[in-house]
Amino acid sequence: MSSEFRGATVLVTGAAGFIGSSLIDELLYQGATVIGIDLFVDYYPRAMKERNLSSALQHSSFRLVEGDLATMDLAPFMQGVDFIFHQAAQAGVRASWGKQFDSYTHHNVLATQRLLEASVGVPTLKRIMYASSSSVYGDAESYPTHEKLLPKPKSPYGVSKLAAEHLMMLYTTEFGVPTTSLRYFTVFGPRQRPDMAFHRFIRAALMKEPLPLYGTGAQVRDFTFISDIVTANLRAALAPQAIGEAYNLGGGTEASIHDVLKIIEDRIPQLVIDRHPAQKGDATKTCADTTKAKEAFGFAPKVSLEEGIEHEIAWLRQVLA
Repeated sequence: MSSEFRGATVLVTGAAGFIGSSLIDELLYQGATVIGIDLFVDYYPRAMKERNLSSALQHSSFRLVEGDLATMDLAPFMQGVDFIFHQAAQAGVRASWGKQFDSYTHHNVLATQRLLEASVGVPTLKRIMYASSSSVYGDAESYPTHEKLLPKPKSPYGVSKLAAEHLMMLYTTEFGVPTTSLRYFTVFGPRQRPDMAFHRFIRAALMKEPLPLYGTGAQVRDFTFISDIVTANLRAALAPQAIGEAYNLGGGTEASIHDVLKIIEDRIPQLVIDRHPAQKGDATKTCADTTKAKEAFGFAPKVSLEEGIEHEIAWLRQVLA
């Protein structure tokens, strides 16, 4: 897949984020014209987000727009758009409790509904790809978890992601907007947000600081490398049978946090663990059944957990240099 998006006009929301900026770089490489929208919320430093876009901003086919999807006029960005990759969201399971939930309803639900409303009747639109999350499952009834299981979020964040996913399906059913939802399972790699576990672990190890660990470390996750997520988004966007569907995207590597720490310590010795109580909303285990995605658009993750961690270590070494 090297030129399927050549000549396409693509809108990417959450453009300066971890996954959004990675998608943009690949789309530009493939010859697309890309409009990126980002609000630059203060969940983590703006400078990190600007660094994510440093390459794209040098490209003549990229335009960055700063604005709030929930309030801005979206009509001008719908003219001639072929694909929308909706990556924008208020992130974070642990931060979604209490008063902060206002921002989750605003950025994850209302913003999604307004984007969908603006997409109704756009003649050129081939697909909206929505970034959903394994958080919609909570502590799933069975593992590996398949899409037919009833989602049962255990955090307000998961509730907001599932609500937006339902909006996607509604606008496909009622208005014919071509949408697809992808449920990401613990994405990691270069540009990962600083609140996410691998980033926190590796940064602390490189800086010789205590490494914050929430819970026992026995929590199990299905870790998925960023390049596999990007490839899956692009392939699913081109698959007609994916319209109106939701798919799991997992890396196929089921590992505990203890396993991850061992991999990091093998590369950066002498970790110092700073233990904290388990946080509300954190699932005990995630493990994706990706059969549906494999059959629909050939999803086949290629980057192993060990290789991916090495890539993220190399990236953070450069960032911290």
